[in-house]
Amino acid sequence: QVQLVESGGNLVQPGGSLRLSCAASGFLFSNYAMSWYRQAPGKERELVARISSTGGSANYADSMKGRFTISRDNAKNTLYLQINSLKPEDTAVYYCKTQIGWIHYWGQGTQVTVSS
Repeated sequence: QVQLVESGGNLVQPGGSLRLSCAASGFLFSNYAMSWYRQAPGKERELVARISSTGGSANYADSMKGRFTISRDNAKNTLYLQINSLKPEDTAVYYCKTQIGWIHYWGQGTQVTVSS
């Protein structure tokens, strides 16, 4: 079965950096685009970035451009999100997602907390 397992979330100080990972299994990872979303407390889940199946193309939500970098390693079946210059408003649960046919698959999320 399709599994997406995020990791790398942590408590960090403002200005710090994190790299989140999403380990994929149960499907041919290299055939599918992948996305990162986040959900802050009391807010709706929002798209952070999306990357094509080959990794050759990436798109970011307007508010995420500049500090976020999405990437993937198809040999390792792993998706990444690098976040730099973290701000308190980046505090959220970060999820990876893929769509296979009509079905959307989500990981369980990883918590990022930015606080001094």
